[in-house]
Amino acid sequence: MILKGVLFDLDGTLGDHDASVAAALAAWLPSIGMASDEATIRAWEEITERHLVAWRRREISYAEQRRRRLEEFLGVRHDPDEADAIFAGYLAHYDTGYRACPDAVAAVDEAAGAGLAVAVLTNGSAVQQRGKLRRIGLSHIAQVFTPDDLGVAKPDPEAFRLACGRWGIEPGSVLSVGDNHAFDVLAAREAGLRAVHLDRSGSGPVEEMCRISTLGALDAYL
Repeated sequence: MILKGVLFDLDGTLGDHDASVAAALAAWLPSIGMASDEATIRAWEEITERHLVAWRRREISYAEQRRRRLEEFLGVRHDPDEADAIFAGYLAHYDTGYRACPDAVAAVDEAAGAGLAVAVLTNGSAVQQRGKLRRIGLSHIAQVFTPDDLGVAKPDPEAFRLACGRWGIEPGSVLSVGDNHAFDVLAAREAGLRAVHLDRSGSGPVEEMCRISTLGALDAYL
């Protein structure tokens, strides 16, 4: 099939999620009386992923996964309104510091310039993820698919199938691009899409043949 669209992941692909988390924790943790050290940051990341798994399975709401993350991290249970207020302190720093990856805007422009439709499939909440795209200068991407919209999250291949169906493009004519090999590559291929792994860190898997270290190399697949 002729390539007609490029489906980008957001966090870690177009936006620098890891740097935003690190900067947000460095600013937020001291404000709640905690040290911003390596062990604390690692604990936050591990706890975050554990509760995001439950959200991706649609077992809890997005707001609830935030509350559970905070409760486990602090070791204290708060009522929902208080927990939301505490988490808002972290979130304000994260959102304010969210930046585009250096190669993101040019890659999106290149895909569009090649006559391809461009969309985003992301596992974040709809409101937050669209806000991120505005901040990094990519609000012109009209098609943004999230679990809020689709009712299912990556790595379920159904997320890709539903996104393509709503986009109106056959899966075989869509290229998925993302930094998570399991979520953005293997799941996409299972749904019938083409896929390329954005492996910025060079951590592999090395047997993946469709692998790039920067979005600047994406033109080889367009």
